[in-house]
Amino acid sequence: MKVRFGIVGTSKISEWVLTGARQDPRYEAVALYSRTQEKADEFALKHGIPHTFTDLEQMASSPLIDAVYIASPNYKHCEQAILCMSHGKHVLCEKPLASNAREAKAMIEASEKYGVTLMEAMISTLNPNFRVVMEHLPKLGTLRRFFASYCQYSSRYDKLKEGVVLNAFKPELSNGAMMDIGIYTIYPMVVLLGAPKCVSAIGVKLPTGVDGQGAINLEYDGLNATVLYSKIANSNLPTEIEGEDGNLLMDQIHVAHQVTYLPRQAAMSGRGPAAVREEIGVPLTHDEYFYEIEEFINLVLAGQRESAINSHQASLTTLQIIDEVRRQLGVVYPADM
Repeated sequence: MKVRFGIVGTSKISEWVLTGARQDPRYEAVALYSRTQEKADEFALKHGIPHTFTDLEQMASSPLIDAVYIASPNYKHCEQAILCMSHGKHVLCEKPLASNAREAKAMIEASEKYGVTLMEAMISTLNPNFRVVMEHLPKLGTLRRFFASYCQYSSRYDKLKEGVVLNAFKPELSNGAMMDIGIYTIYPMVVLLGAPKCVSAIGVKLPTGVDGQGAINLEYDGLNATVLYSKIANSNLPTEIEGEDGNLLMDQIHVAHQVTYLPRQAAMSGRGPAAVREEIGVPLTHDEYFYEIEEFINLVLAGQRESAINSHQASLTTLQIIDEVRRQLGVVYPADM
């Protein structure tokens, strides 16, 4: 069976997702929405998409499509997703799901009202190696710490220092470092650990009013979580989950390619305990964006409204944390008003 998709947005992420999506034989890109016909025609011609629209409601109401992938600016996600769902279309929405938790709740309610699938396109948690982490987590015993870092210096920051404000640093678009890459450190933590008891954040606020980087401490019963994120500095720190009986390491949080298990003690060998590293990661057999499309299509064809991993609650809890981080850093979006 085919699931016929309409695509909202012509940015690079749409191209990347389309490349991975086409590795699933059930995926079919049928239509494209862009604000201008020129951009729509250019993207559609390049990627072999037969139908274009400059009116989103026309595409959403079209019998040509079954589902919509939304890759528009963050502040548009809620409005566009609800419009598409109101026409009975399933929605795969790029991360972050919405500008804030209030909008996310409205989207989830629309999914329930119209009986359609809604899923956040978060690649980290549908990656095969994240599933490896989930399977091996019990081996760590009582968990004591979660640590993740995603810090990637942005060329757009160079432009900002020159006085040119690009979309990545515009609060009116619900952008900033947390919404762009910091969310990759929060969402997997929520999937593994749920909602924290409290959140404490510090960071750097840029002249445009968005965050450039941040460090967040989160408290759970019996364990702590710390995440670092930045678009104004680099880091090569891995992700680590620490337990009383061992540790799990991921080479990177956004798309893990390597997972290492380190038991606290190995068998006694006459020389005392010796730590044994066990490489438990699996090779990615498909493009990194394939797996979120596979999950979403599985849900649509099974008539399920949400993913067990990228669940509605995971998306909502993540945005509740981000809302609190932004409150502490003083980052406010027009969408919050």
